[in-house]
Amino acid sequence: MHRPLALMLLLAAAVAAADRPNILFIFSDDHAYQAVSAYGHGLNQTPNLDRLAKEGMLFRNCFVTNSLCGPSRAVVQTGKYSHLNGYYGNEGSEVFNGDQQTFPKLLQKAGYQTAIVGKWHLISDPQGFDYWHILYGQGQYYNPPMKENGQRVAHTGYVTDITADITLDWLQNKRDPNKPFMLMYQNKAPHRDWEPPIKMLHMFDGQTIPEPETLFDNYDGRGTAAHQQDMTIAKTMRMKQDLKVDWAPPQLSPEQKKQWDEAYGPENEAMKKANLSGDDLTRWKYQRYMKDYLRCVASVDENVGRVLDYLDKSGLAKNTIVIYTSDQGFYLGEHGWFDKRWIYEESLRTPLMVRWPGVTDAGSTSSAIVSNLDFAETMLDAAGVQVPDDMQGRSFVPILKGHTPDDWRKSFYYHYYEYEPGSHHVQPHYGVRTENYMLVHFPITGEYELYDMIKDRQQMHSVYDDPAYAKEAAQLKDEIKRLQVLYKDTEPDITYKQIIERIKAARRKEHAQAPRDVKFQQVLHVAKEGDATPASPDPSGKPLTVGGWCTPTSPDGVLIAQGGGSLGFSLYLAKGVPTFAVRNEDTLYKVAAPSAVKMSEPVHLAGAIDTASKLHLYVNGKEVASADGSVISDQPHEGLSIGADPGSPVGEYDGPEKFNGEYHDLRLYWGAIDAEKLASWADQP
Repeated sequence: MHRPLALMLLLAAAVAAADRPNILFIFSDDHAYQAVSAYGHGLNQTPNLDRLAKEGMLFRNCFVTNSLCGPSRAVVQTGKYSHLNGYYGNEGSEVFNGDQQTFPKLLQKAGYQTAIVGKWHLISDPQGFDYWHILYGQGQYYNPPMKENGQRVAHTGYVTDITADITLDWLQNKRDPNKPFMLMYQNKAPHRDWEPPIKMLHMFDGQTIPEPETLFDNYDGRGTAAHQQDMTIAKTMRMKQDLKVDWAPPQLSPEQKKQWDEAYGPENEAMKKANLSGDDLTRWKYQRYMKDYLRCVASVDENVGRVLDYLDKSGLAKNTIVIYTSDQGFYLGEHGWFDKRWIYEESLRTPLMVRWPGVTDAGSTSSAIVSNLDFAETMLDAAGVQVPDDMQGRSFVPILKGHTPDDWRKSFYYHYYEYEPGSHHVQPHYGVRTENYMLVHFPITGEYELYDMIKDRQQMHSVYDDPAYAKEAAQLKDEIKRLQVLYKDTEPDITYKQIIERIKAARRKEHAQAPRDVKFQQVLHVAKEGDATPASPDPSGKPLTVGGWCTPTSPDGVLIAQGGGSLGFSLYLAKGVPTFAVRNEDTLYKVAAPSAVKMSEPVHLAGAIDTASKLHLYVNGKEVASADGSVISDQPHEGLSIGADPGSPVGEYDGPEKFNGEYHDLRLYWGAIDAEKLASWADQP
């Protein structure tokens, strides 16, 4: 009697699942709208991304709330501004609080299977996903280690290809075909250092990329902040990592390195021989930067095409919403800049294209102001899930259906925080953007800038002090206040230092402790290169000892590390000098040997934190240096790694700082080692 009823319920559930659309959210990092050919800027061709615009809707005014990688991702997850989701910047103490409400959790509860692949970049492990396979920290372009449902996994190849491979594998083999899915497919590219795939190193050879009109901007007509920034192609770009002069990614195989050098070497030598300077050198830097950036974009486009082709061939395309966007905009030489951060146009605006077969008209466009603040609400709405009242964005499903509501937003609120600490020296600011104007306030200097977006699309001349715009300035100031109340931004003038200190104080209170006097015990032993290692031993609150034997062939490299720029430890060589570093609450403590070790000769290195939080460094069983330090107060979110530091760096080096040479008998102990045990360990190589 109950069996037919149960069967009917199962059938009803299956029908309901079939009616609900799948969602494929494709997210790239720092992909400027100028580098999507559907937007018509003529820099490159992105035929696969353009398919989404031709077969769906292209949004011309998609703005971000805080133009920075991690904060943008937190907004997407929560549908809330940074001041409510707690993730303000990339260089402080923020760890995304995954315990809070997120849209993947809500979709899970509604019967969706959820997955995320690629760049996560929120420090904590993902929550709300049935499957996750993510990069550590920023990730690396070549042969990136990744984390699959908590376990470290090695990969060989190029990161954009690998991310698509994992995405396709999940679609083909790992998902439940009887449930609707929401899959976040998130690329690292084209993030700095813009390392292209080997097969595309010669793309754009012999071509000259058009220069923007404002490449040599002198910032007249702007305020103090634009003059004091540190993000110019001319002065800020690094000749090695950014521009590939006498540098190659350390993860390359010998054959890859050979092809890399063959591609970059002749051009580098010609540049050196020409002895370029001034504007001529800036032009050379611009061409190198843009070609590498666009090569990375080409790889994204190629791999998105692979995924779209699979949706077509499998029949999934007809019931799958495909969203393509980026975490923010990016400067491609405009105003002489790279990077993002500003409320100014190229940073604020991000590409957005949505294909929803049977719902969204092919080839349609929208000029409505939408935002990454709206993504969570839109996906929930499309899936038939009620949008929580405390989310701050709004579903743009009506726009996708061809109707922009009369009460749709006419103004947009922006707030950027990261400054001291922070890269590129961009002052914190907040402001409002409307169809015709943009007003921004810089609290540190007290300055305002006002731009007429009809007459001055490039934002070259602030008219804030022009009496003819006094009425507009006053109205926009009132609008900023209204939006701050609406979005509950009650401390708009707070500094990033104050934010970080609050986070640190809360964490200190939560984890206040002296090092525990633990029983001395070995928790890790890597007998030889290639042996398995535990992903995440917990060093919090413990004295510890780490080290082993190595024969370095290069003066720089990480022997063993765990954690990142907030919490962790690292034992490494810097110009041949053994160094032991500890990070706690973003503060770096380190101790270094007085001299370098010899290359190609075996040496035993060890670092320790004792019960008084003091750091010790040992070379060949003898203490060579000590210094005041700190216990690691909490479990680092980035796992333990051997022979490199692939996530955010613990020490003073650019990750992953691969160790070159041999190593063996690596050990990690809880407890500070005594002289007898150390002597035995360091007795022979």
